[in-house]
Amino acid sequence: MTTTPDLAGGHQWPGQLDLHLFNEGRHRRLWQLLGAHVIASGGGVRFTVWAPNAREIYVVGEWNAWGDGTPMAPIAASGIWGAVVADAEAGDQYKFAVVSHSGRTVMKADPMARQTECPPQNSSIVAGPSNHQWTDNAWIGGRSNLPTAPLRIYEVHLGSWRLGVDTYPELAGQLAEHVCALGFTHVELLPVAEHPFGGSWGYQVSGYYAPTARFGSPDQFRAFVNVLHDSGIGVIVDWVPAHFPKDEWALARFDGTALYEHADPRQGEHPDWGTLVFNYDRNEIRNFLTANALYWLQEFHIDGLRVDAVASMLYLDYSREPGQWVPNRYGGRENLAAVGLLQEVNTLVGTEVPGALMIAEESTSWPGVTHPVHDGGLGFTHKWNMGWMHDTLDYLQRDPLYRRHHHRDLTFGLMYVFGERYVLPLSHDEVVHGKASLLAKMPGDDWQRFANLRALYGWMWALPGAPLVFMGAEIAPFTEWSELTGLPWHLLDQASHRGVFELLAALNATAAGWPAVWAHDTSAASFQWLDADDAQHSVYAFIRHGAAAKVICVANFTPTPRPGYRIGAPQPGDWRVLIDTDGHRFGGSGYRGDEATVAADAGIAWQGQPASIVIDLPPLSVLWLGSPES
Repeated sequence: MTTTPDLAGGHQWPGQLDLHLFNEGRHRRLWQLLGAHVIASGGGVRFTVWAPNAREIYVVGEWNAWGDGTPMAPIAASGIWGAVVADAEAGDQYKFAVVSHSGRTVMKADPMARQTECPPQNSSIVAGPSNHQWTDNAWIGGRSNLPTAPLRIYEVHLGSWRLGVDTYPELAGQLAEHVCALGFTHVELLPVAEHPFGGSWGYQVSGYYAPTARFGSPDQFRAFVNVLHDSGIGVIVDWVPAHFPKDEWALARFDGTALYEHADPRQGEHPDWGTLVFNYDRNEIRNFLTANALYWLQEFHIDGLRVDAVASMLYLDYSREPGQWVPNRYGGRENLAAVGLLQEVNTLVGTEVPGALMIAEESTSWPGVTHPVHDGGLGFTHKWNMGWMHDTLDYLQRDPLYRRHHHRDLTFGLMYVFGERYVLPLSHDEVVHGKASLLAKMPGDDWQRFANLRALYGWMWALPGAPLVFMGAEIAPFTEWSELTGLPWHLLDQASHRGVFELLAALNATAAGWPAVWAHDTSAASFQWLDADDAQHSVYAFIRHGAAAKVICVANFTPTPRPGYRIGAPQPGDWRVLIDTDGHRFGGSGYRGDEATVAADAGIAWQGQPASIVIDLPPLSVLWLGSPES
């Protein structure tokens, strides 16, 4: 073994303030304190790692062909160990040999590694200073998380978006071009933090501070984000603070004890996923996670985090039977430490990264998910509306003959939609594991399936809430998604599939030009039912009110046309047909023809409105009508 370096020898060791902040859980730049850092003057690499219960630790690596390790020494009473290796340099692979008090040695990857080997290899890599030159200052300065900012999300699994296009540089240009053609405002990436098993899609993270090496280097990921920003596209990344895998070389029992996880399996193991749950009661673990959120947003210019599995964090009894969970100090089921963590993360992000999105995948009725922390809320900017998703898909999967008996499935969500700020998700979770693709979920023959799917998109884009679809929604495949096969891009050569692509592009373009359908989503005054009760015909009609213009949405969820159907209108004149999901260019029947306007008659009041429109409703369709020019 080599000699331990002098820890007071001018090697940029953490100061007392750094150590104090970390042990209190308040070090906002933890990635600068821990991990591997190239020493700017004098050469070598400084290594630091938190492992308070280890007996000994050695750092081993490529610099001497993985020979004798350099012993690390404790730094004060912080639980942090440190060493300097003069021969190490940027790009070297390394691990920590952690010796527990039982005498067992385990080779561990660095929890704070900012670069890793490509899986299935799992060594950490000494990351040098970034050489990327950002060109997105205008984008960063102009982004917003306010309700008045547009948000239409295209969810992406990078590894299977386009097979053979599998590096950050290749993906950047092609994905930006595709998303711009469709008109989405943001992409949302399934987790890109390093993960050992590709089949987890990134949701079982081993390297929280390292973009996955599957597609390139950290600087190449920075460049990927930069290209999207330069194309006017925001980047959201899925973030997983709820659990982590049990791989021995990673976070599990890191120093020979339950360090990152709870020791009690009733708190520390997740029964559904076979993973370990973070111990949010520890200051240092909260710091590891809060700093990690800031790391992605600041170091990689990410525009927002979609926080995975929030419900599993909030409830101590999540997926657990009686006797399999530990109540909180008040005897309740709420995980108070997790609540505190989420509130802290959202407060920090709001303060340090203004305009960033914080989106909760939260599937329960937990109150105030998007309410301010100072009012007792969790402080997220958005919440996935899982109830809307389930109700809507349940309705549309039914034979249209029986939809009249389930009419309230589509109206119920409007009773609570203004209580939170919602994203309407049709995510990857709905098209995998035997659930079938969205197209295959739809009843009827192929024509009806496509018509139902187009109507679904026309419906969701008009509702309060930001629409999110998983990649492939624009292709409408019959088969469900698999990360092994990628997307069937050849289907776009067929008219029916291409029509769905054209519809999504038209919906996004129309929404951009008619902000009435999104700019006031948090205000109940922005939505008004014209008819929520025509169950007999399975027809719905409502108005979206903008600052000046208005949009009427009418949906016919049966394959029966409704000629001469009267709806109310808030003003007379010629209303423009903005969207007709049954139009020829979208692969529909073209039942209405190419009529560009419909007249609102001031002489007949209807549905509480001073004017009314008589319109021929196409089968299985949604129409958007834009108010006359003032």
